[in-house]
Amino acid sequence: MHSLPLTPTPDTLSFFTVYMSHHIKPQSVDSYLSGICNQLEPFYPDVRKNRKHPLIARTLAGCKKLRGTAPNRKRPLTRAELAALHPKYAASSSHDDMLFWSLLLTGFHGLLRLGELVCPDREDLRDYRKIVRRVSVKINPQSFEFFLPWHKANRLFEGNHILITGTNTGDDPVAPFKRYIAYRDALFPYHPELWLRANGHVPTRGWFLRRLKVHFKDNVAGHSLRSGGATALAEAGYPSSLIQENWTLEVGHLRHLRSQTSAAPSRRPRLTRAPGLDLSYIDFIVIHRSAHPFPFFAYISS
Repeated sequence: MHSLPLTPTPDTLSFFTVYMSHHIKPQSVDSYLSGICNQLEPFYPDVRKNRKHPLIARTLAGCKKLRGTAPNRKRPLTRAELAALHPKYAASSSHDDMLFWSLLLTGFHGLLRLGELVCPDREDLRDYRKIVRRVSVKINPQSFEFFLPWHKANRLFEGNHILITGTNTGDDPVAPFKRYIAYRDALFPYHPELWLRANGHVPTRGWFLRRLKVHFKDNVAGHSLRSGGATALAEAGYPSSLIQENWTLEVGHLRHLRSQTSAAPSRRPRLTRAPGLDLSYIDFIVIHRSAHPFPFFAYISS
């Protein structure tokens, strides 16, 4: 096409990098180069060596600076937005309404990914081993808990014990969960799945997002639950440095957390009270260290 030699020399790969960066994101070009090396290595043994050439690295870095775009991350939900929905769902007798409301609050307060609560839309991607079981639920007077068999960073199915405690505000997750469980057990006493729609099926990602978009039509998606819960912790005075150390959040969300915290980040593992911040929200903190497969629940009294 461009009268270039077929041999993947550093010059050829450099030209390819510049050409493709004008059509797709430079970050994707980096992945393309890895795939090309994998396919061409049997025919050109030096292709990986050429891929690591300084010319390629500098060309790719320059393309990322010139043609790179900022990631489009969804904004986090807020506690005020959740509390505003309380009157609607507290008065609803619809089973699916109770399910959605409980999923929304559980994901927010538990800092859970949406994929840990619902199943994928595509049937070929569904794995029953990832489904939360009803038998793992334990309900306490001011909290509830369940066993999460899988999450994105734990592919060996070692599981995590999730504990959600209540609040005294409109975004309290405990009362809606208890109400949902009562209706769920009455409709499906012998179904093993915890989260079930009125038709007896596990909710899907698309089902949840369609309901979410009814209330939040702007830049909100499934990850807004997890990032919103982390942001709420930072706003309540939990040091953003510890959130950064113990949770694998995106860089953009970490920057957002820092901007929301008026107190200087503390490197000490303790709660610091900032002027004007309500610390009664922090009933517990889930700390997940990458070196340890299980979370540590630190109870903090305000």
